[in-house]
Amino acid sequence: MNSAGKIFIISVISDLVTDQRVHRTADSLRKRGMNILLVGRKMKSSLEIQSREYKTHRFSLPFEKGPLFYASYNIRLFFFLLFRKVDVLVSNDLDTLLPNFLISRIKRIPLFYDSHEYFTEVPELQNRRFVKLLWMMIERKILPRLKNMYTVNDSIADLYRKKYGIDVSVIRNLPAARQHSMERALRSEYGLPESKRIFLFQGAGINIHRGAEEALEAMLHVNDAVLLFIGSGDVIGELKRRAVSLNLSDKVFFIPKVPLEKLRGLTRMADAGLTLDRDSNINYKYSLPNKLFDYIHAGLPVLASDLPEVRNIVEKYNIGMICKSHDPVVLAEYMNNMFFDKERLDMWRENLKLAASDLNWEKEEEKLYDIYRDVL
Repeated sequence: MNSAGKIFIISVISDLVTDQRVHRTADSLRKRGMNILLVGRKMKSSLEIQSREYKTHRFSLPFEKGPLFYASYNIRLFFFLLFRKVDVLVSNDLDTLLPNFLISRIKRIPLFYDSHEYFTEVPELQNRRFVKLLWMMIERKILPRLKNMYTVNDSIADLYRKKYGIDVSVIRNLPAARQHSMERALRSEYGLPESKRIFLFQGAGINIHRGAEEALEAMLHVNDAVLLFIGSGDVIGELKRRAVSLNLSDKVFFIPKVPLEKLRGLTRMADAGLTLDRDSNINYKYSLPNKLFDYIHAGLPVLASDLPEVRNIVEKYNIGMICKSHDPVVLAEYMNNMFFDKERLDMWRENLKLAASDLNWEKEEEKLYDIYRDVL
């Protein structure tokens, strides 16, 4: 069969709006002449999907979280894939893998698996023994039988290689180089002060152990600056309550999740970026967040927690500071010092340009094509 025009169904459990990784993957495969259908889910809070050059489909489900949600999504996805014409399957994360694996065997078609994280060690599973065992069982049964698997960084790839003795490639979450020239959003449109520096904390998963609470409390001791949260997550409600209780409403601001196209301009509006995940579990320890690269492409010096993959990037390119403590007072000292040395700040900004020219999707895309070479 001629490879041109093959039908790819890419499935992920997100609502597709802010998932940069699956969007870039889908668009790259589309550029190689593939017919792409990206499948996710739609929640009550989901934004509309902006115009894309490939097809999308979102399930509306009776549940939005918990075991019944995962069960309903996987059953819905299984029957969707069963009755659709498809030549290649792409599963994103363990919570979409089982139906994709079953359909790949039933239809005898290739399956590619993209693991965005070390799924069985996410903090949400650590106190839920039965649920964790269920996901681990699915992982143990399927991963050793996969021929095409890739993940987000070398540390997580090594964990899977050692655990299952399988070949795992690496595709990092890098923005496109062309995004570097995006226009900056206007502070006045969001009620942000023009005269103060903005520390940005963004993400589609601002959850527990991400350092958000400590960053907020640090603002009690930070001078001439504000903290801006952009995105969504489990702790946003508590952050808003804490900002009020600590009388920080004039120093801490919130913007809900926005489409990717709008996020780029908002990111460039800030002066520095925060990525403060805690070393509280294996998944977070070896994470390499999207926001780090978004900050780099927006020209923002970075204040980061001391995690191996993040530290490697920040120190290799010399684009900011590593803080080894999550004590709010210590964080505040680092935040206050980031803009103290103008010569160092200018050096960071020049280095950020070099990092952005090196760390971009156009280069990573070639590795992606190599992974899919047999079906392209």
